[in-house]
Amino acid sequence: MFYKSDSSGYKQMLEGIKIKTLVFGEKTLLTEFRLQKESKIPRHSHPHEQTGYLVAGRMLLFIGEETFETEAGDSWSIPGDVEHSAEIIEDSIAVEVFSPVREDYLPDNL
Repeated sequence: MFYKSDSSGYKQMLEGIKIKTLVFGEKTLLTEFRLQKESKIPRHSHPHEQTGYLVAGRMLLFIGEETFETEAGDSWSIPGDVEHSAEIIEDSIAVEVFSPVREDYLPDNL
């Protein structure tokens, strides 16, 4: 699978949070998140391991009982079933990989 960059196809996930699945394979799925300043991703968990990279912006990332103030260039890995959330400090772009594939993030399911 190959993805050619384009600015269309983002889906509103929550207020101020847009998502686009870029590519996926048998075991992993790559997404891009567009996150607006002052938006929030509520505390949640899922069985998927989640590894991310902040391309641009700043946000607070809450993983388990820890808090991280992230800025462009920072990365993280969240084990499956660990509660996490985020508060967006400034407009941000994050790229994340999920394993196994998140069926709900497949393009036909968004």
